[in-house]
Amino acid sequence: MRPLTRTEIAAHPLFPTIEKQIAEHLIGIHQRTPRLSRLKASHRKWLMTHSLFALSLQRRNDDPLSGLTATRFVEIVMKLGAASRNTATAFLAELVAYKFLRDVPDVPDRRVRVLETTETAYEAMTAWFMGHMACLDRLDGGTREQTAAADPRIFRLAQPFAAAHLVEDPTWRDPPDSIGHFLWSDLGGMVLHDLIARIPGSLADQDRIDVGPLSLPELSEVYMISATNLKRMFKKAEVEGLLGWQLPRRRGSLWLSRPFVDDYFRWQSAKFAALDQAYHHAAGELGIALPVELTPARPALQAGLPA
Repeated sequence: MRPLTRTEIAAHPLFPTIEKQIAEHLIGIHQRTPRLSRLKASHRKWLMTHSLFALSLQRRNDDPLSGLTATRFVEIVMKLGAASRNTATAFLAELVAYKFLRDVPDVPDRRVRVLETTETAYEAMTAWFMGHMACLDRLDGGTREQTAAADPRIFRLAQPFAAAHLVEDPTWRDPPDSIGHFLWSDLGGMVLHDLIARIPGSLADQDRIDVGPLSLPELSEVYMISATNLKRMFKKAEVEGLLGWQLPRRRGSLWLSRPFVDDYFRWQSAKFAALDQAYHHAAGELGIALPVELTPARPALQAGLPA
């Protein structure tokens, strides 16, 4: 069994279905832990959150100064260009204040502050990972979710592997302009999840995809986004013809343009491919035998999204 490529994932006839599935899964995480999900609901925060989580997981028992430190985290953030030094430092402080990070006790060098994720943060990231494993399984009949649930070491090895690849991947790191103005806004990622959760399971060859009525005031209340910020996101997309409402004054059903959805799906396919590679890497490191050929066999790649 080999990992699925991003081309295979994006072109798979079930990809719209799993995009709906992961969007609903991530919305569920947000509803359970809204404060935590706010800390990764912009793309900039996503890059920082996964980087610091990976550092935390890479801590070794034989090296008390290993793992997540402010110095290592700031170096990564500066290298990525995700934020300024002050923003990165403030982000760490926010996570500590909200009890998503804590100090590692008994560090031998008091000049070094070593941090680790708390149980709440760990459980949320594990849920994020397992949700993606379940989606990948639907594409080829695999057993990733079951295998990873049976051996938690898979997650601990796979998350840093995937994070390292994604933050260096220009496709993922720099999303297309069509969706970028949502993703770089605070909570814009959750807005996109909400839109994708509304799409039909099969897109056929529609130029415009009807997702039903959508009220911006209600969306603002659900995701705790300022009405001004939300209107700004949608206004830019409307002006560019990426989405719109059937009736004037944002009434009736909302439609999404096919280029808008295709750009989002292509961007997401990079994440799914990296996570599948990470899963296989972890299984290989642990010596876990994976099936040579899956049953049912991987569906034939039919007419779907362009790669």
